[in-house]
Amino acid sequence: MNKQDVNPWTILSSSEKYDNPWITVTEHQILNPKGGEGIYGTVHFKNIAIGIIVLDEDHNTWLVGQYRFPLNTYSWEIPEGGGLLAVDPLESAKRELKEETGLIARKWTIIQKMHLSNSVSDELAIIYLATDLIEGESNPEETEDLRILKLPFEEAYTLLLSGKITDSISVAAILKIKLMLEQKQIL
Repeated sequence: MNKQDVNPWTILSSSEKYDNPWITVTEHQILNPKGGEGIYGTVHFKNIAIGIIVLDEDHNTWLVGQYRFPLNTYSWEIPEGGGLLAVDPLESAKRELKEETGLIARKWTIIQKMHLSNSVSDELAIIYLATDLIEGESNPEETEDLRILKLPFEEAYTLLLSGKITDSISVAAILKIKLMLEQKQIL
């Protein structure tokens, strides 16, 4: 076993502080890697974060705008949402894309898996590239008051560079697609 595979943290006790259908917050009494006592709070996510970056044959993409309650501000993002752990993430991605944009994609590719805020949570994100599109009607959830924007991918990249796109899944997806386009992995 490699040293990097050995957990240097010791949990002395754990206490669940909050639980709802989406997250569980737990406080742990711990010994840190140097042996000092302390507390560590963790957030367990009960869903997988799903992000979908869309490209049509002309390299247009779709962004979704909505007011984000935790940030108290408006946010432009790629289509995204949560997928139940017991459901195939691709099925959740297809559902989210259709709900938020009305789009159906015939081709799906995983382009990135990532952990969001891994210093406090176990939330996993899977980002898909969706292509070969059929346009239809969106049907957002009641918690979503969405604006949908179709724009050239390069404009989305410019929005990211100017700081107008800050959502981590969207940032990762747009940067990954930009790299893939430059490396001609996407034609």
